[in-house]
Amino acid sequence: MAFRWRIGFDIGGTFTDFILLNTEARAIMLHKCLTTPEDPSVGALAGLAELVAGAGIGLRDVGDIVHGTTLVTNALIERRGAKLGLITTQGFRDILEMGTEQR
Repeated sequence: MAFRWRIGFDIGGTFTDFILLNTEARAIMLHKCLTTPEDPSVGALAGLAELVAGAGIGLRDVGDIVHGTTLVTNALIERRGAKLGLITTQGFRDILEMGTEQR
């Protein structure tokens, strides 16, 4: 079964941005809501509900939802993350390179 609707969204530090694609009409609808830093899922789920309500459809009508986030990237750039370290045993000094091998 081919679905007519697809959604993509990105959770950023201040806003969560959404795009709704109508594959039949080849049209898009954009939406933006505030990110909820204490729990980004709260803002994302509220934004999804607002987006589909604005289009007059339900989530059951959506075939694909694709998600991305810049929260971690922003935290790294701004050096706001937790201080951490990685300890390995002898012979495992390349573990970081191996961990990103498929990316």
